[in-house]
Amino acid sequence: MPERRFVHLVTAIPGPTSSEWLQTMARVVPRALAVAHPVVVATAHGTRLTDVDGNTFLDLTGGIGALNVGHTDDHVTAAIRDQAGRFLHTDFSVVPYAAYVTLAERLAARFPGGEAAKVMFFNSGAEAVENAVKIARRATGRSAIVTFERAFHGRTYMALSLTGRTTPYKTGMGPWAPEVYRIPYPYPFRCPWAAERPHRCGPRCYQHIAEALSMQVDPRSVAAVIVEPVQGEGGFIVPPEDFLPWLSAFCRQHGILLIDDEVQAGYGRTGRFFACEHGGVRPDLICVAKSIAGGLPLSAVIGRAAVMDVPEPGALGGTFIGNPVAVRAALAVLDRLERDGLLEAATAQGARVRSRLERLAQRHPEIGDVRGLGAMVGMELVDPTAPDLPPNPKAADRVVVEARNRGVLLLKAGAHGHVIRFLAPLTTTPEEWEEALDILDEAVEAALSRTAATGYHERQDGVAP
Repeated sequence: MPERRFVHLVTAIPGPTSSEWLQTMARVVPRALAVAHPVVVATAHGTRLTDVDGNTFLDLTGGIGALNVGHTDDHVTAAIRDQAGRFLHTDFSVVPYAAYVTLAERLAARFPGGEAAKVMFFNSGAEAVENAVKIARRATGRSAIVTFERAFHGRTYMALSLTGRTTPYKTGMGPWAPEVYRIPYPYPFRCPWAAERPHRCGPRCYQHIAEALSMQVDPRSVAAVIVEPVQGEGGFIVPPEDFLPWLSAFCRQHGILLIDDEVQAGYGRTGRFFACEHGGVRPDLICVAKSIAGGLPLSAVIGRAAVMDVPEPGALGGTFIGNPVAVRAALAVLDRLERDGLLEAATAQGARVRSRLERLAQRHPEIGDVRGLGAMVGMELVDPTAPDLPPNPKAADRVVVEARNRGVLLLKAGAHGHVIRFLAPLTTTPEEWEEALDILDEAVEAALSRTAATGYHERQDGVAP
């Protein structure tokens, strides 16, 4: 194996100590909590992660998008230590604290469109989604909520009702919340009306979406449409640039609120603070989480003040929401994003990754599509021997394993687990990226050469490696 500057592997993967911990995990942790990598972390900083066996990896998973400023960012950890020495908890609704108000003020100032906004904090992306739905229903007096195919909005019951993937998230766990309606999401690579590749969705897609909605529910009874500006778990699907503006206009026409779920796409990931800014769209409510606090549990609903103020005092709340340590970490994350050019870094990072992936795709027909917005980049693996290029989860599995065995950690996405997604910290250096992409090149070569040799017929039932 070539000598590396950042990756340092001293054992097979998993190493013996990681294996021991994984055996204990299997005994005491339910199997429902699956893990993507058999690697038990000891320390991590920036993009580098070292396991309990002393193996150092380049981590391109970013905690599923929660680490836009990297592992253990110095500015963030200093804020955490300072706050931990002051106080850990009061419950903001009992004894408030200034940091919560300051963070709300700074996020409200970023609300697209310049309209007066208000902010409330929660613990997770799912909680933010749940509360956005409550706010929308209370503000409109309507009950129906519209969501999209392949959407992912969380694992609590309303959020899971909005989520578009059954296995493994929903199997055997119903019944689901009522008054939830699901419509198609534009998928340019698999657009059924495109004459040739690359696919380009257009007005016919939007007409189909509007008709699909009207067949299910009267728009006059819809409180909100909730949408991801780029679908995350669904496969890093980037809709046409005019989709969100069309959807926003459709909502305004029918008095429907637009909830923008930026849990994975927001906080600088796409090169704008909010991904909806690419289309010049002003949602009524925005949900953020993941990277808001550098790895600590925190989320927020940011919305038009006139909408946010409709619920009565005490209607929304929770014991730990807006925890002071997480809020201080979130202020430090904002400092980093605003001070250190990380939005520009996301744009540059995305261009670098897409360029290398497109070159890989020229050599490997199994790479059916390379897509992304800013540093939210995905690579879709397909079966090139079939005319409709069906998903190829087995190939994606092998790429992940081959990359891990060489010291790079990757994640999959997509309804079939057939998309490799890249969520590395925005602080990843060009040198780290070059090494990671060189390793990815080797991993793809090894994985897809082996896949081609074994055939494509068994690829439709792939599971995570």
